Amino acid sequence: MTVPSIEFLFFAALAATLFHASKAKAWRRIVLVGANLLFLASFSTTPTAFVPLVGFLLLGYVGMRTVQSSARPSAFAALLVSVVGVFCWLKRYTFIPGSAQLAFPYVTIGLSYIFFRVMHLIIDARQSSLPTRVGPLSYLAYTLNFTSLVSGPIQRYQDFDRTQSADGLTLDFPAVGEALERIIIGFFKVAVVSWALSALHAGSVHTLSADQPFLIRVTTGVAIATIYPLYLYANFSGYTDFVIGVARFFSIRLPENFDRPFSSENFIDFWSRWHITLSTWLKTYVFNPLLMALMGRFPAPQLAPFLGVGAFFVTFFLVGVWHGQTSEFLMFGLLQGLGVSLNKLYQIEMAQSIGRARYRQLCTVPLYCAFCRGFTFTWFSLTLFFFWSSWDQIGHVMDMLGLPAAIVALIMTTAIATITLTAYEGARNHLLRFAWDKRPLLIHCARTATDTGVAVLILLMNVPPVDLVYKGF
Repeated sequence: MTVPSIEFLFFAALAATLFHASKAKAWRRIVLVGANLLFLASFSTTPTAFVPLVGFLLLGYVGMRTVQSSARPSAFAALLVSVVGVFCWLKRYTFIPGSAQLAFPYVTIGLSYIFFRVMHLIIDARQSSLPTRVGPLSYLAYTLNFTSLVSGPIQRYQDFDRTQSADGLTLDFPAVGEALERIIIGFFKVAVVSWALSALHAGSVHTLSADQPFLIRVTTGVAIATIYPLYLYANFSGYTDFVIGVARFFSIRLPENFDRPFSSENFIDFWSRWHITLSTWLKTYVFNPLLMALMGRFPAPQLAPFLGVGAFFVTFFLVGVWHGQTSEFLMFGLLQGLGVSLNKLYQIEMAQSIGRARYRQLCTVPLYCAFCRGFTFTWFSLTLFFFWSSWDQIGHVMDMLGLPAAIVALIMTTAIATITLTAYEGARNHLLRFAWDKRPLLIHCARTATDTGVAVLILLMNVPPVDLVYKGF
C-alpha cells in the first residue's frame, strides 16, 4: 500500500472509525495492532517473506524483557551488538558475505525505523525509564505503528503511550481541521511539488553535456545541485505532514521532523531542523553517551570542546551508514560527519580567537548570516550527490561539467542560495507582522484559502504516483 495515497486514506479512515468505537485502551490497542498487521500484509502475499521481520521483533521484545530482569553490563552490551548485527544482516550491508545472507526475498519495509524503536526500548528498559511494563500488544502497537512504519518519524514509546491513554489527546473539531490540513498539504508536497522537482532534476541530469556552452553547463550544474535538496525536502516533509495528520485520528501525536531546515545558519543547526527525530535519537543514544565516555577517559577540561568535535563526527558519520549499504552512503556519512565536526571546530576557534561576545555579535550581522545560510545549503547539496547517485554518475557529471564549470557552478550555487534564502526569510518575517485576533494574518486566513486551493488542484491534476525516497531506508 502506497503512502501517501487515496487507498491509504480509506484504509486509515476505516481503522480510525473502529478505533473510536470505544475509549477502552485495550480495544484501541487491538484495533491499532490489527491495522498495523493488515497494512504490513499489503507488502507481500508470501507468509515466509515476513519471517525475518518477525524474528527481529521477537529478538527486540525478548531483549527488552531480559534487560529489565538482568542488570549485567556484559549481557546488555552483547544484546545491543546482537540487535545491530541482525539489523545489518537483514539489510544486506555489503560487509556481510553474500553466502551468509538469506537466499529468499523478504519484507524489509520499515525495518530501519523499527530498529530505532527496538533499540530505544532496550536501552530505556535497562535504565528503568519506561513508564509502564510494555506487554506484547503495546509492543506491536508501537513498533509496527502503521502511520509511521514506512519512513518514520521516530517516536519514543513514552510519548506514544501518553497520547494513547484515557486522558490523552482528544479529537475535537479544531484537531480534525488541523489534521486534515496536514494531510492535504502533505499530499500536495509529495504528489505535486516533489513530482515536478523530480522531473526537473532528472531532466537537468539528462541534458548535461560537454558540448553545451560554458554558461549553459554551469546553469545545468547549478540546477542539478540545487533542485535535489528541494525535491528531497518536499518528498520527505510532505510524507511527514501526511502521516502526522493521519496519526492524529488515532490520538497519536507524532513528533515534527522538519523546522524550516534551509533557514539554518550552520550545519549543526541544520541537523536540528532536518530529520529532527533521527538527529535527536542519535544525540540521545549515541552522541551523549559517547561524549560522556570520552570525557571520563580524558577528563582535562580544555579537551572537552574537542572531544565534542570527535563525538559529532562519529554520530553523523553513522547517519550515512544508516541510510544505505554502499560505499556512496559511507561517503555521504563521512561528509555529514565532517560538516558538523568542522562546524563545531570553527565555532571553538572563533570563540577562542575573537572572544565569545564578539563571535555572538558577528553571528547577528545580516550579511554574515546570509552567507552562512547559503554555504550551509551548498554543503548539504554537495553531500546529496552521494545520496542520489553512484560513483559512475558522479564521475559522469564531473566529466560533462569540467573542473572550471564545476567551480563556477559551486560559487553560483552558494550565491543563489544566499540571496534566495535571505529574501525568503525577509518576506516571511514581514508577512508575519500582520496580525488579526493576535495571530498572524498569513496563518489565520491564508492557510484556509491555500488548503482549499491545494485540495482542488490535487483533485484536478492527474499526477502519477511518486515513490517516497526514505521508503528504501
